[in-house]
Amino acid sequence: VQLQASGGGLVQAGGSLILSCTASGFTLNYYNIGWFRQAPGREREGVSCIRTRANRTYYTDSVKGRFTISRDNAKNMVYLQMNSLRPEDTAVYFCAAGSRSLSCNSNGMDVEYWGGGTLVTVSS
Repeated sequence: VQLQASGGGLVQAGGSLILSCTASGFTLNYYNIGWFRQAPGREREGVSCIRTRANRTYYTDSVKGRFTISRDNAKNMVYLQMNSLRPEDTAVYFCAAGSRSLSCNSNGMDVEYWGGGTLVTVSS
């Protein structure tokens, strides 16, 4: 089971990026999928997650209205569309998976599998 995040890069404040999460060894559609980030000197924090059931989505307050999480089951991928980026969004972003029986809600997400990260740098 492997997850990998990609799509990070350098962008100016106000710009957009789309991150992708790919999987090998399992089908993302059967799992809750989340995006987390870790900025330098800070703890990892949950950004967003999407449940298997009805594709319900959740976001941390700081990204609501700017970020959108979505699935493409045919491609076995999950995306994080990030708009109106701010310097404080600068971090390494990780995708993660958890069984559908675990939590993915406004309080966060229970993770079983972590993927490699991708660096997002937002310049002011």
